[in-house]
Amino acid sequence: MDLRYGINPQNTNARVEPLPGAELPLELLQGQPSYVNLLDALNAWQLVSEAAALLGRPAAASFKHVSPAGAALAGPVDPVTAELYAVDPAAVGPLTSAYLRARDADPKSSYGDFVAVSHEVDLELADLLARVVSDGIVAPGYAPGVLGVLARKKNGRYLVLEARPGHRPPAVERREVHGLRLVQDTDTAPLGADLLTDVRVGTLALGAAEDLLLGLAVLRRTQSNSVCYLRDGAALGIGAGQQSRVDCTRLAGAKTDTWWLRRHPAVRALDFRPEVRRQDRVNWQIRYLEGDLTPDERTRFAAALRGGDVPDELGPAERAAWTARLDGVAFVSDGYLPFRDNVDHARRHGVRAIAEPGGSVRSAEVEAACAEHGIALVHTGLRLFHH
Repeated sequence: MDLRYGINPQNTNARVEPLPGAELPLELLQGQPSYVNLLDALNAWQLVSEAAALLGRPAAASFKHVSPAGAALAGPVDPVTAELYAVDPAAVGPLTSAYLRARDADPKSSYGDFVAVSHEVDLELADLLARVVSDGIVAPGYAPGVLGVLARKKNGRYLVLEARPGHRPPAVERREVHGLRLVQDTDTAPLGADLLTDVRVGTLALGAAEDLLLGLAVLRRTQSNSVCYLRDGAALGIGAGQQSRVDCTRLAGAKTDTWWLRRHPAVRALDFRPEVRRQDRVNWQIRYLEGDLTPDERTRFAAALRGGDVPDELGPAERAAWTARLDGVAFVSDGYLPFRDNVDHARRHGVRAIAEPGGSVRSAEVEAACAEHGIALVHTGLRLFHH
C-alpha cells in the first residue's frame, strides 16, 4: 500500500510492505495514511486492546506523534468535560465516555489526534468525532451508518482503519536504521495483577491497583522515558520522551495540575463569546492558567470574552489551595526511579500509589520517601521502555 508520504512530506516514496505470509493487523476503510498515521494507529490499537482486556472495560486513547496525549477506560464524564463537548453526562455511552475522558487529559495536545477505541464504534461516538478536530481512528469494527458519518469528515479524507482483534505479531521484530537491521524478540510479557504483589511500602487500594495497571498499558506504548499520573481509570498527565526521568515526572505533573485547575471555579467562570470555537476556549483556559500572557495574547484573550476584560490570574496561594485538594492519584514509571526527587515531585500532584520496576541502587531512598509521604510503593520488576 502506498502512503501519502513518510515521516515528512519530503519523504515522498513511502509505502507499507507486509511481511511474507503475515496477516495484516489493519484494514484500510477510508483515506490514505501517512507513515506517522500508521505508527499512531498500531501503537494506539495495541494500547486500547490490551487495556480493555486487562481491566474489562472499553478503552480509548488519543495519540499524537506516536505517544498518547490521553488514555482512559469507560467511566463517569465530569461536568467540565461534558460542558466542553456539549454532552449529557448522564446519557453518555461507555465507548464515548472513554474517548471523552482520554481526550480531556490534554485537550490542547489532542487537537488533530489519532483516535483508538477497543470496541465497535457506534453512532454516538461517530457523531462526537464529527464535531472535533481529529485525523483518523482505528477500531475493531463500525456499526451500521458509522462509516457514512465519518465519510463526511474532512471531505472524505478522514482516515478509518479496522483492526483485526485476533492478530498476533511475529515472535521477532526488525527495524532498519542507517543501513543496519536491528532484531529483537517481540515483548510479549503479560500485564496483570501479579505485577502488583511486591508492595514495598504501605497498602495498595483496589482503585489504585486498577489505575496502576492502566498506567502500565499506557506506558508500554509511550516513548521513553515516560511516566503517567492517573485517577479513576483515566490518565491525567502523561510525560513522554524526556532524557531525564525527573523532568518527565515534572512535565506530566504540570499537565496533571492543569487538568485539575481547569476545574477551578475561576476557570469555569470564563465567559466566552458564543462564536469562540471549542479548541480556542481550551487553549485560552490553559494560557490563563499558565499566566505570562504576551501583550498580543492579552488583547486576543480579551476579545474572546464577553466582557472584554481579562480576569486577574489565580494567585500562588489560591493555586496551592486548589491543587492540594487533588488526591488519590496513581503514578507509574516505565523505568526504575533513580532518585527520591521523583517521589517528592509526584506527591505534589496528589499521588498516593506508585508502580515502578525497582532495582535502583537508591531504591531504599525511594522507599523512604514513599513512607514519608504516605505513598504505597509497588515494584513490578518489569521495565517497559518503548522507542
